[in-house]
Parts: sequence; C-alpha cells; structure tokens
Amino acid sequence: MGQVAWKALFLSLFDYKTEKYVIAKNKKVGVLYRVVQLSILAYLVGWVFVVKKGYQDTDTSLQSSVITKLKGVAFTNTSELGERIWDVADYVIPPQGESVFFVMTNLIVTPNQRQATCAEVGRTEPLDPQTPAKPGVRTDRGHFWSNKERKDERQVFFPSASIPDALCDKDTDCREGEAVVAGNGVKTGRCLKDRGSTRGTCEILAWCPVEKRSKPKKPLLGSAENFTVYIKNSIRFPKFKFSKMNVLATDNESYLKSCRYSQEHPYCPIFVLGNIVRWAGGDFQEMASQGGVIGIQIEWNCDLDKAPSECNPHYSFSRLDNKSAETSISSGYNFRFAKYYRDAEGVDYRTLIKAYGIRFDVMVNGKAGKFNIIPTIINISSGLALMGAGAFFCDLVLLYLIKKSNFYRGKKYEEVKSSSRKSLSSPTLNGNQSPEQLGGL
Repeated sequence: MGQVAWKALFLSLFDYKTEKYVIAKNKKVGVLYRVVQLSILAYLVGWVFVVKKGYQDTDTSLQSSVITKLKGVAFTNTSELGERIWDVADYVIPPQGESVFFVMTNLIVTPNQRQATCAEVGRTEPLDPQTPAKPGVRTDRGHFWSNKERKDERQVFFPSASIPDALCDKDTDCREGEAVVAGNGVKTGRCLKDRGSTRGTCEILAWCPVEKRSKPKKPLLGSAENFTVYIKNSIRFPKFKFSKMNVLATDNESYLKSCRYSQEHPYCPIFVLGNIVRWAGGDFQEMASQGGVIGIQIEWNCDLDKAPSECNPHYSFSRLDNKSAETSISSGYNFRFAKYYRDAEGVDYRTLIKAYGIRFDVMVNGKAGKFNIIPTIINISSGLALMGAGAFFCDLVLLYLIKKSNFYRGKKYEEVKSSSRKSLSSPTLNGNQSPEQLGGL
C-alpha cells in the first residue's frame, strides 16, 4: 500500500491542470457576484481615484520657512517700574521672529538685586523702633538692605512650606556651602529666627532680595489682545519644483498695513492675537494672567494638476497646553530672565523678571500631488486583483456553502485520462447527474 501511494503521488507531479469554465444558472450566486464586482468598482473609482487621487505621484517632503513680526504698544504704571511704555523690543521673545515666539502679558519684577546674604524665605513688615536699620548694611538678623529699600521696613522671617529645604531650628540645619533645593542661593551656615520663634529660615548667599512671589491678579499687558502678528510662510515641494508664499502678490505697499486675515482675505497673513486665542477656544485675558501655549497650523494640500492659484494655505488654531488644568500648580507658561547694570561704585545689580505670557508655535505641513502613469497602473492592477478575489469568494459560496454544492463541484472538477474516456472514482462527482438524481443534495 505504501509503495502504491508513493507511486500515485509521484505520477501526480506530471498531471496538468487547465481551467474549465462552467456557467452556473444560480441567481443567488450571480447576484452576489455582481454586488461584489460593483462594490470593488465603487471602491476603486470613488475612494482610490477620486478621494485619494491614486493616479497622482505625491510629495510630502515639504520645505518651509516662517518669519514672524509683531506690532503693538502698551502702557503700564506699577510701583516697581513706574510709568512705562512697552513695545515689541520689550515683550516679544525672541526678537528674531522665528516660528516659535513668546508674547509677555504679565510679570513679577524684583528690582535692584545684588549678590549679598539674606533670608531664603521672608516678608516685610514695619520695623520696631528699637531695631533701626540703615540702608546699605546688614542688620543683626542677617538681611542685606540695599540703597533702594525703604528705611522704615525690615525683613521678618517666617517658615514657609514653599521651600522646605530652607527651614531650620538651629545653625547646624543650614550646612554652609550647600545649595537650597528649589531655592535661590547657597546656605551660609546661619539659621535666622524672629522674635523668639522656634523655627526660622536659613541665611543664603544669593541675589538679594530674593524674588517676590506675588503676581498681579490682572495681566499688566492685557492690552496685548489687540496686538497683531505678521506670519510670512514660504513653502517648496522639491519633487515637483513648486514654490509659493502665503502673502498676496501685489505692488500695493499699503495692503499689508491695512488688511487683517479673514475668509475674504486669505492671503493677508496679519492676525490679531485676541482672535487667534478665541479661534483656539480660549479667553485671552484668562490666558494672559497665567500664560499658555497656542498652536497655529498652516496646511498646504496642493493638486498640481490644477492651476497654481488653486494651491492655498489653510489655517487652524488650537490650545496646546492643558486648558482643563486651570487650577493646577503646573498650569500656564512662564520663565525668568534678568537685566544687568552697574552703578558708579562698580557694584553689579540686576532686575529679575518672571515673565508670564502666551507662546505661539507655528507649524507647517502639507503635500502635493501630480498625475503619474506608474501609480495609476499600480492601482488599476490592484483593482483587477480584487476582482479576482471577488470571483474566488463566489466560487467558495457556489462549491461549498450552498445546498447543491456537490453538484456544482462535480461539474467544475473533472478528471480526464489519455484513453479519452471519463473515469471517476465516485459517481457523485462525475458531473453527469441531474439535481433530481442527487436527491436534493
């Protein structure tokens, strides 16, 4: 038996199979086949060629440059700075006009800092008559008084949980030369206490007085809502050597001075900051107090089979920081910078500024497409292959899933020997029986 089986297997290697076309008069399978064909055809024409433009070659390697320029002037009157005019050189960071720029809308100013020793944590209150302090010298409690400070105030030290590493009970708690974690300076080895308090704060060597912690409730530069920003975007698709800008090509020099971006003026890239924040779903005055991040998306989707004038930029705006965490300790956006100067005696001073504001991120992406015969042929071939898959699916239904599948299977598969006489091992598979003879199988 084993030799016979191996012999039959060996001889089957030399068999030749050819297609036999059988027309099955079965309406259900015929309707299914046409539905599958129409579905594949609709997918190929509607989705592949019309929606996805499968006949085009695409270029997504967009090359882009962004230049920004802000305009606007604000006026403030504070105790630290007095009356002051703010222009773009003061509130725009960085000044180069890059794709990411920051507009300062609120700030905490700590003026006249110099390197000296002072308390890490403290606040001011009226000075006791018995303990006068002179400007420019250290008090018996270790606080440095600058020439700019008032004579009727002194530093009083209260323990604060905001800088736990600065809390102390005795001098040994303030190890000399050790930096204060999340603090402002280096410990000097002294623990400063006030009026017999059991707890105090470490004395530090730092820029004194330390930074103020009170922030204005209303943004100082809230009028920045009416400032404008000019966003110039140049793009290029290297594969097709196509370039364009988002600025209207005109010789009218006054156009950009008077226009504002709108649906009627899509090629006037001058935006009002308040409008940008509103389009992003935010409130400008609310964001100006704590700060935030706004994304400006410029999308270029160009069909280069059409005229170049049909390739237009599309703008969208979104808030990128977590606006649902308004009360969170990590909400908003801020950073610090300082302005340095030196007095006539050669002493270095600085004004420390903690700046709150809105950061704008300009992001550009897009793609271009143009007719090419290669992707067209590839997608048509894929559609024809799907047609073959549809026919294969209908064959499975006809030969294995319906009630009379044995009958159709016998008609489709037939073994023919060289004697030209049909010989089948099973009479149920020779294809010569009628459905009545099959007994309704």
